[in-house]
Amino acid sequence: MAGQLNPNLLLAIPLAPLLGAMIAGLLGTQFLGNLVGRKTSHTATILGVLIAFVLSVHTLLGVLDGATFNGVIYNWMTVGTVKLEIGFQIDSLSAMMMCVVTFVSLMVHIYTIGYMKDDPGYNRFFSYISLFTFSMLMLVMANNFLQLFFGWEAVGLMSYLLIGFWYTRPTAIVANMKAFLVNRIGDFGFILGIGLLLAYAGSMNYTEVFAKREQLALLTLPGTDWMLLTVACICLFIGAMGKSAQFPLHVWLPDSMEGPTPISALIHAATMVTAGIFMVARMSPLFELSDTALSFVLVIGSITALFMGFLGMIQNDIKRVVAYSTLSQLGYMTVALGSSAYSIAVFHLMTHAFFKALLFLGAGSVIIGMHHDQDIRNMGGLRKYMPITWITSLLGSLALIGTPFFSGFYSKDSIIEAVALTNIWGAGFANFAVLASVFVTAFYSFRMYFLVFHGEERFGKVHHAPAPVAKGKKNAKQVKVAAAAAAHDDHGHDAHAHDDSHDDHEEHHGLAPGQKPHESPFVVWFPLVMLAIPSVIIGYLTIGPMLYGDFFKGVIFVGENHVAMEELASEFHGPLAMVMHSAYTLPLWLAISGVAAAYYCYMVNPRVPAWLYKTFRPLHTLLENKYYLDKFNEAVFAGGARLLGNGLWNIGDKMLIDGLVVNGSARVVVWLAKLSRLLQTGYIYHYAFVMILGVLGFLIYFLPFWPAK
Repeated sequence: MAGQLNPNLLLAIPLAPLLGAMIAGLLGTQFLGNLVGRKTSHTATILGVLIAFVLSVHTLLGVLDGATFNGVIYNWMTVGTVKLEIGFQIDSLSAMMMCVVTFVSLMVHIYTIGYMKDDPGYNRFFSYISLFTFSMLMLVMANNFLQLFFGWEAVGLMSYLLIGFWYTRPTAIVANMKAFLVNRIGDFGFILGIGLLLAYAGSMNYTEVFAKREQLALLTLPGTDWMLLTVACICLFIGAMGKSAQFPLHVWLPDSMEGPTPISALIHAATMVTAGIFMVARMSPLFELSDTALSFVLVIGSITALFMGFLGMIQNDIKRVVAYSTLSQLGYMTVALGSSAYSIAVFHLMTHAFFKALLFLGAGSVIIGMHHDQDIRNMGGLRKYMPITWITSLLGSLALIGTPFFSGFYSKDSIIEAVALTNIWGAGFANFAVLASVFVTAFYSFRMYFLVFHGEERFGKVHHAPAPVAKGKKNAKQVKVAAAAAAHDDHGHDAHAHDDSHDDHEEHHGLAPGQKPHESPFVVWFPLVMLAIPSVIIGYLTIGPMLYGDFFKGVIFVGENHVAMEELASEFHGPLAMVMHSAYTLPLWLAISGVAAAYYCYMVNPRVPAWLYKTFRPLHTLLENKYYLDKFNEAVFAGGARLLGNGLWNIGDKMLIDGLVVNGSARVVVWLAKLSRLLQTGYIYHYAFVMILGVLGFLIYFLPFWPAK
């Protein structure tokens, strides 16, 4: 099948979900009078995504046979020498991303039938997630920066709509506005990077820009001694920091859990948050020419991987634990990018998409079984009530912590080994961060697992503070305060009301005394099973061709001075040998230690967490307040914006525009009117006198004072 792919089939891939979104969003809502029902809406959108998935698999098979496509689908306009086009670049990178996006999206669509069945916005939700899939496909299939930016902003818009899907909840409105504003900060840097490349390369087409990369590497930013390509790459990565939630632009992602669980899996597993990782991998020909930009990427990723993992250790909301896990794993991918191991970053992107979507959807299944209670302290012993959710969640957790033979093992261990071999500045800190994160990830993952599926059945009971009860009036009062605080989540909202419900009007959340959890319906657990399969086997099957074969040949570029991938290739002897070798490496034992620590703390001796809480209360407070970044942003940026806004209002608007320009001009007119009124006396002799003065003035002006000689 070597040759060129059919552009009409490629065009059908993004248009199929778009058509489904239009049917559900226009015909299935009040916009056009609810012309179709729920069944038609979910059938149209699922069929659209299914068509996209089948065609994506067909495309990937064609790419594996040597077929490619890089061409223009539609020429929008030409401005001077710059062409603004819609086009596709289909190679191994984009074809793999298309398959991942459409498969995860398909599973989320099916899952949504059961999860959102009682929600009045059912059709609207299906329209949103299908439109989101269209946006992400346009992003990954783009062959130019214009279409990339269109997809980039479109997924941001859909994220805003989905996070705030329950728009009657104040917390959802705050969360979606926070996501929107933080992403605008990143996108400002992103468009600056695109603008720099357009200004100096004279094109928005990837191929044409990459062809001029050597000339760009010799230029400096006007007025400075900064390398132009370094500035452009850092600006592009700032866009990725917003979209892929890297420190310090990560603050929007945990709060985005206000949206329904299906979008947590869709947005925060395989699509939106991985857009930045995909973009940097696509731009590898540019990033390889700037070690400074790579160091920046490496350090930011290291901070995110380690410090966001710490926050996951103290979360009690089941979805927020998984959310902070996403942040940490995105940090791993970014570290791989900074280490010039782009193929490993994309490999981890793929494996992570499956097991993280599985964990999010598993969390949603638990929420259904627990009657919409999300607090893991109110769970326990669910294993015997929800066997399918239990086993699939266990498989997802094992993949997440890097258990040998599971998909996460091959990608995470490859990242750790690549960092150890890299010669980029900052690799020492990065190596420590990714190793420490192995223990942290294992601890918080199995803390959640043990509290949810094992141990005492705590549903229907009052949750108490983790601090031990102490004697004395003062300590008793502190215990009461702590117990009251423990009944709330980390944002101060009621843990039973601040959750993921299908009915905004439902007053009671959580299981009442005597009630038991139940397994979710088929449409909910079927996607869990389908996602569990690649979570276990996809790493073993694909590590060879994706990392050390020709899968990314000619697509991802690595400079000769960056040797990590070359050394890894020389040491790789197959996936089985990699598992055998792991028995002698630190990451495996760190993971085992994390699981053992979680088991001891939450299954054997629960007094240990209480003692740690009491002993390291200032540290716990720091983590509970998320390093005070939200408060810093509120005080500095939001406070500064309010201060600036008040200044512009009081000085610029009220004093200058309203006071000086508007009211001032009116006062001048009034003053002139009062002055001119003095001349209007009503006496004829006054007017005659003025006329005489006027005639005299004309005579003086037009007649010479001295007669001509």
